[in-house]
Parts: sequence; structure tokens; C-alpha cells
Amino acid sequence: MQLNQYIDHTLLKANATVQDIKNLCTEAKEHNFYAVCVNSYYVALADSELMHTDIKVASVVGFPLGSMTTRVKVFEAKQCIDQGADEIDMVLNIGLLKSGYHKIVEDEIRAVKKVIGDKVLKVIFENCYLTDEEKKIACKLSLNAGVDYIKTSTGFGTGGATLEDVQLMKNEVGDQLKIKASGGIRDIETARKYIDLEVSRIGTSSGIAIVTSN
Repeated sequence: MQLNQYIDHTLLKANATVQDIKNLCTEAKEHNFYAVCVNSYYVALADSELMHTDIKVASVVGFPLGSMTTRVKVFEAKQCIDQGADEIDMVLNIGLLKSGYHKIVEDEIRAVKKVIGDKVLKVIFENCYLTDEEKKIACKLSLNAGVDYIKTSTGFGTGGATLEDVQLMKNEVGDQLKIKASGGIRDIETARKYIDLEVSRIGTSSGIAIVTSN
């Protein structure tokens, strides 16, 4: 697979404007990225901008804290799909995971997956806040809930993706789930290290710099 097809071209900043989202989509078309990743308000706009292309629209749900109620996450996910999203990147409830409320966390993930049907669901762990044991539990819960991807980070926590975390996640799920590395991946050398670990997607706002590097 070409490097550009690993990239979820991402813009999730609070001050992103409508024009910024349009520019994001134009860049995705110019560089043939796999997907754009936007906040839920901009799904319909991105879907319109990317009409007649193969580029996917991904949206974040429960972002960036993960601490919304399940009902809110389910509603947001369904609205995103109704407005044209192909993929949902949801933040699991970090506090409940750390509190040991594992069944609630798993049931929430399963509820979001159910409402989006055959669309792709990625579950964001926010590994910088988790112990290695909690990361392993998050892998198990995601696997049980029938998701498609597990994802390292929002990019808004105290740390982003690490090679060690990706290896831990890979060890837990093997080939049963795909992995998306996100947060702090800004150059081609780093991107290639993650691809060597068999991640299937890279979430980054630096996609252009990555694919145009020599």
C-alpha cells in the first residue's frame, strides 16, 4: 500500500473554520489520502466536498474526553453516519475504565457499533492516561464489542502514540483488530516505524509533510 493510503488527514482543532475544513478536503484530494477526520459538525461539509471521490469521511465521537453519557455518544455517532460519515473514531470512557467498570465500558462501545452498523468503528484509548494493564483490558473490551480498529490517542492528551503502546496493542489483539496510531506522528521516518509495526492507519495533521518528504 502506498504511504498516502495510510493517512487519515486530520483537523480537530477548536478554532478550525469552514474554510479550513474545505482546505483539508482539497488537500486530501490532491494527495489521495485514505480519509479525512473531522469533528462531527463538519461531517456533512466534508461529505459534500469529497463527493465523487473514494476518500472516506471519519468523525470523532465523545471527543476528546470520552466522559459523555452512552446515549449522547450513540446519538452523535448515528447523526454522523446519517450525514455521510464512513467511519467513527470514539473515545472510550477513560474514567470508568480506570474505575474498573469494565462491563459499562464494553456495553457502551457495543452500543455505538450497533447504531453505525457496517460502518467502521475505531475506539480511542488515550494510552497516556492508562497503565499497561488497563491498555490490555481496553483491547479485550474492544475485541469483545466487535469493533474494527483500536486507536492509541486523541492527540489532545498529555502524550500521543508510542511504538511501545502499539506493540502492546498488537500483542493483545494480533490480527483480529486493526490498529490506528495517532498523536505526534509528524515525519516520514516516524510514520514508517509505525507501518513496520503493521498499523493499518495513521492519524495526523502532518500528512502532507509525511508524503512529500524525500
